[in-house]
Amino acid sequence: MTLKFGICGFGKMGQIRADAIARRNDCALQIAFDPEPFHDANIPFASSIDAVIERSDVDAVFLCLPNYLNKQTTMAALRAGKHVFCEKPPAFTEKDVDEIRHVEQASGKTLMYGFNHRQHDGVLAMADIVRSRRYGRPLWARGRYGKSVDADYLKGWRAQKELAGGGILIDQGIHMVDLLLMIAGQPFDEISAMVSNMYWQTDGIEDNVFALLRVSETGFSASLHSTMTQWRHLFSLEVFMERGYCVLNGLKTSSGTYGEEVLTIAKNRSKAPAANWDDEERIIFSEDRSWDKELSIFVEAIRNGEPPSAGCSLQAKAVMNVIDRIYVEKRHEAGELFGALQAG
Repeated sequence: MTLKFGICGFGKMGQIRADAIARRNDCALQIAFDPEPFHDANIPFASSIDAVIERSDVDAVFLCLPNYLNKQTTMAALRAGKHVFCEKPPAFTEKDVDEIRHVEQASGKTLMYGFNHRQHDGVLAMADIVRSRRYGRPLWARGRYGKSVDADYLKGWRAQKELAGGGILIDQGIHMVDLLLMIAGQPFDEISAMVSNMYWQTDGIEDNVFALLRVSETGFSASLHSTMTQWRHLFSLEVFMERGYCVLNGLKTSSGTYGEEVLTIAKNRSKAPAANWDDEERIIFSEDRSWDKELSIFVEAIRNGEPPSAGCSLQAKAVMNVIDRIYVEKRHEAGELFGALQAG
């Protein structure tokens, strides 16, 4: 049976999803919506989001919309009897995700979120190594994810807190939060963070986040830096285990701005203190198959009537728990401390 799709939002992400659908012979794109229709897309365009999610000949929808529309549109589509794939962020808070999950469970439909980085080949290879425990248990991880933006960034919806929900953390760093949770294998129960907007100085839109995360039960710790003042795009995820390490530098993307996706693996420990690079293996991943893999997971979940193996709403809830605690609890504490220092 051919699964019939609709896409709400036909910008860059909507077109990427459309291309993935077109590469499968068991999927078809029926209709799309965008405020500015693409006349050369060779598909019909609806007049509104509702016109897509209410169509009887659409089984599932991709939501590639501005952040503030994600929660309400996801719930509306589930209530309309559609399977839903929504780009990140799932919503603005963990409480929002709880509300979505209630609707999801009542609908009986499949809901998946676009935490796309889990499906990059380098990340999958790293995750396999960590899960195998061939180098022992993971001790700590370090994630850095940054990009450069210019003043044009301030002209769009991403620079408005009420539309974006926050700045670089919820825009891009959310991927790294998800990956660190994947490596940890359980929620972080200790979090401290610093959030700043000292360069772009846009109210409620941070340009840097530094966070420390820990699982107290296992002692696994992670550091996160999410930034839009990198000035040169950067992706780096490091995991150090008892008898070795994995370092993933770069990310294969269509823009090519993050460089080669290279996974470095320590096959054996060098004798300290004269550690060297002789024991390292380097693997270069030259193709980005993440979009096709995500669609395969979504289709399989729909056909099997089970939650997706990656990107499920429970994972989204765990990610938003971390985002909440960085944005709300730690910023508040920092403000109190600053006030105390000023008073002193």
